[in-house]
Amino acid sequence: MNTVTIILLVILVILIGVLIALYFTGKRMQKKQAENQAQIDAMKQPATILVIDKKMMKLKDSGLPEAVTSQANFLMRRQKMPMVKAKVGPQIVTLVCDQNIYDQIPLKTNVRAMISGIYIVEVHSVKGGKPLLKPEKKKKGKFGQMVEKLQEKAGAKPY
Repeated sequence: MNTVTIILLVILVILIGVLIALYFTGKRMQKKQAENQAQIDAMKQPATILVIDKKMMKLKDSGLPEAVTSQANFLMRRQKMPMVKAKVGPQIVTLVCDQNIYDQIPLKTNVRAMISGIYIVEVHSVKGGKPLLKPEKKKKGKFGQMVEKLQEKAGAKPY
Protein backbone atom coordinates (compact mmCIF):
# COMPACT_ATOMS: atom_id res chain seq x y z
CA MET A 1 0.00 0.00 0.00
CA ASN A 2 0.99 3.55 -0.59
CA THR A 3 2.27 5.54 2.39
CA VAL A 4 -0.26 8.32 1.73
CA THR A 5 -3.18 5.89 2.02
CA ILE A 6 -1.76 4.44 5.24
CA ILE A 7 -1.43 7.93 6.75
CA LEU A 8 -4.98 8.82 5.66
CA LEU A 9 -6.34 5.58 7.17
CA VAL A 10 -4.57 6.25 10.47
CA ILE A 11 -5.95 9.80 10.57
CA LEU A 12 -9.44 8.49 9.75
CA VAL A 13 -9.28 5.91 12.57
CA ILE A 14 -8.10 8.57 15.03
CA LEU A 15 -10.93 10.92 13.99
CA ILE A 16 -13.53 8.18 14.38
CA GLY A 17 -12.15 7.38 17.85
CA VAL A 18 -12.31 11.04 18.86
CA LEU A 19 -15.90 11.35 17.60
CA ILE A 20 -16.97 8.25 19.53
CA ALA A 21 -15.31 9.57 22.70
CA LEU A 22 -17.01 12.97 22.27
CA TYR A 23 -20.37 11.29 21.77
CA PHE A 24 -20.18 9.30 25.02
CA THR A 25 -18.77 12.17 27.10
CA GLY A 26 -21.52 14.43 25.71
CA LYS A 27 -24.18 11.93 26.77
CA ARG A 28 -22.66 11.69 30.24
CA MET A 29 -22.47 15.48 30.60
CA GLN A 30 -26.07 15.85 29.40
CA LYS A 31 -27.26 13.33 32.00
CA LYS A 32 -25.31 15.13 34.73
CA GLN A 33 -26.81 18.49 33.68
CA ALA A 34 -30.34 17.03 33.80
CA GLU A 35 -29.72 15.75 37.35
CA ASN A 36 -28.36 19.13 38.45
CA GLN A 37 -31.30 20.98 36.89
CA ALA A 38 -33.76 18.69 38.69
CA GLN A 39 -31.96 19.39 41.97
CA ILE A 40 -32.07 23.16 41.34
CA ASP A 41 -35.78 23.03 40.51
CA ALA A 42 -36.50 21.08 43.70
CA MET A 43 -34.68 23.60 45.91
CA LYS A 44 -35.80 26.92 44.38
CA GLN A 45 -37.82 29.31 46.51
CA PRO A 46 -39.20 32.83 45.96
CA ALA A 47 -37.44 35.82 47.49
CA THR A 48 -37.51 39.59 47.24
CA ILE A 49 -34.03 40.97 46.66
CA LEU A 50 -32.63 44.46 46.27
CA VAL A 51 -30.07 44.34 43.48
CA ILE A 52 -27.07 46.48 44.37
CA ASP A 53 -24.59 45.58 41.65
CA LYS A 54 -24.11 43.04 38.88
CA LYS A 55 -20.87 42.13 37.11
CA MET A 56 -19.25 39.45 35.02
CA MET A 57 -16.34 38.22 37.11
CA LYS A 58 -14.27 35.17 37.85
CA LEU A 59 -15.44 32.86 40.60
CA LYS A 60 -12.26 33.28 42.64
CA ASP A 61 -12.57 37.11 42.53
CA SER A 62 -16.28 37.24 43.33
CA GLY A 63 -16.10 37.12 47.12
CA LEU A 64 -18.05 33.88 47.43
CA PRO A 65 -17.23 31.64 50.42
CA GLU A 66 -14.18 29.37 50.18
CA ALA A 67 -16.42 26.28 50.35
CA VAL A 68 -18.15 27.30 47.12
CA THR A 69 -14.97 28.11 45.21
CA SER A 70 -13.25 24.91 46.32
CA GLN A 71 -16.13 22.75 45.03
CA ALA A 72 -16.09 24.34 41.57
CA ASN A 73 -14.12 22.54 38.89
CA PHE A 74 -10.98 23.91 37.25
CA LEU A 75 -12.70 25.55 34.28
CA MET A 76 -15.43 27.20 36.38
CA ARG A 77 -12.83 28.94 38.55
CA ARG A 78 -11.18 30.60 35.57
CA GLN A 79 -14.34 31.41 33.59
CA LYS A 80 -16.17 34.72 34.03
CA MET A 81 -19.66 34.24 35.44
CA PRO A 82 -22.58 36.63 36.01
CA MET A 83 -22.51 37.72 39.66
CA VAL A 84 -25.16 39.80 41.42
CA LYS A 85 -24.53 41.57 44.72
CA ALA A 86 -27.91 41.84 46.41
CA LYS A 87 -29.54 42.53 49.76
CA VAL A 88 -31.65 39.56 50.77
CA GLY A 89 -33.44 40.37 53.99
CA PRO A 90 -31.02 42.09 56.37
CA GLN A 91 -27.78 40.79 54.81
CA ILE A 92 -25.84 41.59 51.65
CA VAL A 93 -24.82 38.50 49.69
CA THR A 94 -23.18 37.68 46.37
CA LEU A 95 -25.33 35.48 44.17
CA VAL A 96 -24.55 33.64 40.95
CA CYS A 97 -27.03 34.42 38.20
CA ASP A 98 -28.25 32.37 35.27
CA GLN A 99 -26.68 33.64 32.04
CA ASN A 100 -30.07 33.81 30.30
CA ILE A 101 -31.62 36.25 32.80
CA TYR A 102 -28.54 38.33 33.61
CA ASP A 103 -29.51 41.12 31.21
CA GLN A 104 -33.08 41.27 32.56
CA ILE A 105 -32.07 42.12 36.13
CA PRO A 106 -32.27 45.89 36.75
CA LEU A 107 -29.84 47.68 39.09
CA LYS A 108 -30.82 49.32 42.39
CA THR A 109 -34.40 47.98 42.44
CA ASN A 110 -36.39 45.38 44.34
CA VAL A 111 -36.97 42.22 42.32
CA ARG A 112 -39.10 39.12 42.93
CA ALA A 113 -36.84 36.20 42.04
CA MET A 114 -36.63 32.46 42.40
CA ILE A 115 -33.42 31.52 44.22
CA SER A 116 -31.88 28.08 44.67
CA GLY A 117 -29.10 28.39 47.26
CA ILE A 118 -26.78 31.07 45.87
CA TYR A 119 -28.12 30.70 42.31
CA ILE A 120 -30.74 33.06 40.84
CA VAL A 121 -32.89 30.92 38.57
CA GLU A 122 -35.74 33.22 37.50
CA VAL A 123 -36.79 36.85 37.77
CA HIS A 124 -40.53 37.39 37.95
CA SER A 125 -41.27 41.03 38.48
CA VAL A 126 -39.87 44.34 39.62
CA LYS A 127 -41.41 46.14 42.58
CA GLY A 128 -42.87 49.55 41.86
CA GLY A 129 -44.50 48.60 38.53
CA LYS A 130 -41.33 48.99 36.47
CA PRO A 131 -41.06 46.57 33.55
CA LEU A 132 -38.32 43.97 33.38
CA LEU A 133 -35.47 44.87 31.06
CA LYS A 134 -35.63 42.95 27.79
CA PRO A 135 -32.24 42.06 26.33
CA GLU A 136 -31.64 43.45 22.88
CA LYS A 137 -31.33 40.82 20.21
CA LYS A 138 -28.05 40.91 18.34
CA LYS A 139 -28.19 41.30 14.61
CA LYS A 140 -27.15 38.19 12.76
CA GLY A 141 -24.54 38.35 10.06
CA LYS A 142 -24.79 36.79 6.63
CA PHE A 143 -23.54 33.42 7.89
CA GLY A 144 -26.04 33.40 10.77
CA GLN A 145 -28.93 34.22 8.45
CA MET A 146 -27.86 31.48 6.05
CA VAL A 147 -27.65 28.91 8.86
CA GLU A 148 -31.08 29.95 10.13
CA LYS A 149 -32.62 29.54 6.65
CA LEU A 150 -31.04 26.11 6.24
CA GLN A 151 -32.30 25.00 9.66
CA GLU A 152 -35.78 26.28 8.85
CA LYS A 153 -35.83 24.35 5.58
CA ALA A 154 -34.60 21.21 7.32
CA GLY A 155 -37.26 21.53 10.02
CA ALA A 156 -34.78 21.93 12.87
CA LYS A 157 -35.21 24.38 15.71
CA PRO A 158 -33.04 27.49 15.42
CA TYR A 159 -30.48 27.82 18.20
